[in-house]
Amino acid sequence: MKKLFLLLTLVSMPVFASSGAHLDEVDIDMSDTASLQRGAGLFVNYCLSCHSAAFMRYNRMAADLQIPEDVVEDNMMFTADRIGGLMKTTMPAKDAKKWFGKTPPDLSLIARSRGPEWIYTYMRSFYLDDNSPSGWNNVLFEKVAMPHVMYSLQGARHAVFKKDEHGREVFDHYEMVKPGSLNEEEFDAAARDLTNFMVYLAEPAQMVRYKLGVYVLIFLAIFFVFAYLLKKEYWKDVH
Repeated sequence: MKKLFLLLTLVSMPVFASSGAHLDEVDIDMSDTASLQRGAGLFVNYCLSCHSAAFMRYNRMAADLQIPEDVVEDNMMFTADRIGGLMKTTMPAKDAKKWFGKTPPDLSLIARSRGPEWIYTYMRSFYLDDNSPSGWNNVLFEKVAMPHVMYSLQGARHAVFKKDEHGREVFDHYEMVKPGSLNEEEFDAAARDLTNFMVYLAEPAQMVRYKLGVYVLIFLAIFFVFAYLLKKEYWKDVH
């Protein structure tokens, strides 16, 4: 039993970069519906072509994020024919492994395994690398197989490294090669929206849980008044 508990604990812990790279903070807010909607749009346009989110259905996403189903059907359903279908990629796993060297993982639970700060930092850490098969690398995830799918938004950059006191090469800064359609602040906001959506994706029930939590707190507040009055009634003769 102790071994099982230890295993579950290790599995549930966020996995961070082995390089010890700094993770940037990100504001995750499940009440920011507009951010979640923008993040969903980024996900289906830039992530779903290679990655699946096989634990999520389009109609569930539409209901939770207050997106009309006809909007989802017309603008977001690139990999399914029915609104009740799962968010799966159409890319064959064998072809994906051949092209990228490994099959792109399902992203349904990535925010729980990696953590939102890791995703936010990762999406903003790509740089050009001529030695990489895809032409891209990542400061947070060295030798990553994934290309920078959002480069048209962020732009193409080189990473500049320097030697630390131990003679090891460490990241210093980026140099822009070709600007994207968004400036740095706008791209950071887009990366935040995508991260926000992926946190929702990892646990859709939290949307309902937060709403229920408000009702529970209201009930407890009302119950406290009656409990206090009852206590006064019981103890009035004692005092």
